[in-house]
Amino acid sequence: MTLGPEEIERYKRHLVLHDVGGQGQQRIKAAKVLVVGAGGLGSPALMYLAAAGVGRLGVIDDDCVSLDNLQRQIVHDTAHVGAPKTASAAETIARLNPHVVVESYAERLTANNALAIISRYDVVADGSDNFATRYLVSDACYLAKKPLVFAAVGPFDGYLTTLKPHEQGPDGRPFPSYRCIFPEAPPPGTVANCAEVGVLGAIVGVLGALQATEVLKEVVGLGQGLAGRLLIYDARAARFTEIKVAWDEGNPLSGKVPTIRDLSVHERAANDPACAA
Repeated sequence: MTLGPEEIERYKRHLVLHDVGGQGQQRIKAAKVLVVGAGGLGSPALMYLAAAGVGRLGVIDDDCVSLDNLQRQIVHDTAHVGAPKTASAAETIARLNPHVVVESYAERLTANNALAIISRYDVVADGSDNFATRYLVSDACYLAKKPLVFAAVGPFDGYLTTLKPHEQGPDGRPFPSYRCIFPEAPPPGTVANCAEVGVLGAIVGVLGALQATEVLKEVVGLGQGLAGRLLIYDARAARFTEIKVAWDEGNPLSGKVPTIRDLSVHERAANDPACAA
């Protein structure tokens, strides 16, 4: 996929970058990336991916912009309060980089549409804010054989990893899935959400930018990805910590005897609030 004169000028800091160059930028232009959630994490991820020149960006979110989003969700602005987040994000991206095609899904990701949507993309970045969606996205990416860059945040911390359980690591064992790291969702009500405990706005900027970085690394094929490693950020201490994570051969998705072979478990979970995601 060739670059036009305006694109060459726009991306010249990538073009002179040894590990990216012209071929890498062409891969970025040809890439199709889905961002789940146009909120705190999705905002910086979308903006950096658009600025980098990802050719096709999908964004799925069924929410509308509210005034209390704007402290951290930088893809939106005051003028878009009340507008669908997907429409607001698409307008911001169009102003930032008109070479990017935005595909908007103003709907919730569900067991019925997840595989159809995710299968259209090369890489997925999950910025969702609830465990049910995180398990759904992870399971769907495994079934569709798509790499997933996952991040989550707390009030003053966050964590990030890349999930490729459909591939094998250097030791010949599969990379871990989300279910290897988090076997079960915590009981309802035990983990407070952002609205209840708050979040320092710049925290999501740090994690969202890291997500975009890992997505671009997957697209270009450079450096060492985060598959098999969980990166934890502690803003209070200004410290990053890395934890190695491994494949759990007993996990129900990608283990030796898998019991999750489709997304029907998420249909049951949606119909039964007491059912684990």
